[in-house]
Amino acid sequence: MVNKDFELGRQAFHLAFGVAIAMLLKFMLIDEKIILLAIILGLVISYISRTRKIPIIYHFLERFERKEDIKVFPGKGILSYLIGIFIVLILGFSMEIVLASILILAFGDSVSHVFGLHYGKTKTSLSNKKFIEGALAGFAAAFIGAKLFLPWHEAFFASLAAMIAETTGIKLGSRQIDDNLFIPLIAASAVWLLRIF
Repeated sequence: MVNKDFELGRQAFHLAFGVAIAMLLKFMLIDEKIILLAIILGLVISYISRTRKIPIIYHFLERFERKEDIKVFPGKGILSYLIGIFIVLILGFSMEIVLASILILAFGDSVSHVFGLHYGKTKTSLSNKKFIEGALAGFAAAFIGAKLFLPWHEAFFASLAAMIAETTGIKLGSRQIDDNLFIPLIAASAVWLLRIF
């Protein structure tokens, strides 16, 4: 059974973390080198955390990480989040596309999960774990976030593409890929393609 209070706190952190990263990038307080450094440091801490309970870090993991991930890959959520952001940064998308794609991940993924968990009634035909109500709420939230940096039509298509991918899920063989990795890339690619055509 899913602990709704735990998931609400987890997704609130997910949203706040994305907004914080976007603002730090916008005001040039961090860049892709700092994010890469954070990923490397995070991987080292994750490896140590598999066998040791590091003070403060372990408390943080217990509060915001699913129990199954703490055992197998501590910090998986935040690391995949940072890697997803790093990918769109190094691929050379313009900064407004990068910032919009981060907010699509922050708002869309968080809201779709929480709304689906609390109010979802209609499961999608694409995934037995996702709800149409959550996907629609996630799309609306993603659009609002993206609209801060993009014209409405680009925000619309980027949010739509990202939320379809989030609802469907992407697999590599039989393994489900963490949506933190692909949502920013799909959102950014949607805007890039729209600008080409």
